[in-house]
Amino acid sequence: MNDPLIQLRGVSVRFDRQRVLSNIHLQVHLNETLALIGESGCGKSVTLKLIVGLLQPTEGQVVFDRRAVSAMPEKELIAMRLRVGFLFQQAALFDSLTVFDNVAFGVRAKGGVTESDVDRIVRERLADVGLPEGVIEKMPAELSGGMRKRVGLARAMALDPDVMLYDEPTTGLDPIMTDVINELILRTRRRRPITSVVVTHEMRTVYKVADRVIMLYPLSRLNPGDAQVVYDGPTAGLANSADPRVRQFVAGEAGDRITELRGEMENG
Repeated sequence: MNDPLIQLRGVSVRFDRQRVLSNIHLQVHLNETLALIGESGCGKSVTLKLIVGLLQPTEGQVVFDRRAVSAMPEKELIAMRLRVGFLFQQAALFDSLTVFDNVAFGVRAKGGVTESDVDRIVRERLADVGLPEGVIEKMPAELSGGMRKRVGLARAMALDPDVMLYDEPTTGLDPIMTDVINELILRTRRRRPITSVVVTHEMRTVYKVADRVIMLYPLSRLNPGDAQVVYDGPTAGLANSADPRVRQFVAGEAGDRITELRGEMENG
């Protein structure tokens, strides 16, 4: 297998007294689609922000294309981020900009293109995600949740990225729109080779788009010294994993979590 494009080497993250990640070793290979799953609060979204240098690890090292992210000077860090498309939770559109200017934002920041090129790229990427030209002058507040997600995806794709990071791309969407987003993730990969990391709770998304799955477990529920990565393998192995925590998550079963949550509230 080729060298990893993205690596987390012994990464830990702490916010004041709260530990979020502990000694994480993780690799994402070129042109692979990795799904990152786990309960809320286990550090999935933090992992995405580490990859692009929006957060720095408390310990360990994040490597992007053989370069330590923490060692990158500002100019190199900006260049690296322009290789990455990031679909944030809730799409994170600029409320004061039209759909056109939202999608054009990264293209203009990257530079080297004329306004006629910007216009062409914006219209092509909106068409790619199935949005009509009539949305171009609309403001984000005028769009449905599914439309905002698709505009966010068009904005990320407009950079023609080498890497796509998806942070809960289907949260809050109905089943049909969830499948629309899943199909768009697949279509993005079909357009050209691309490396993707998808953070999600939605198992339909995992089974549809992922080549490989990593499951993180909340540190608050681990014994000292236990590994936080409880699964790293193909989607086909999830349901029959030897680890009951993985099977429980995949099946969406509460099990003893209600009792545990009640105890956490009483002790909190």
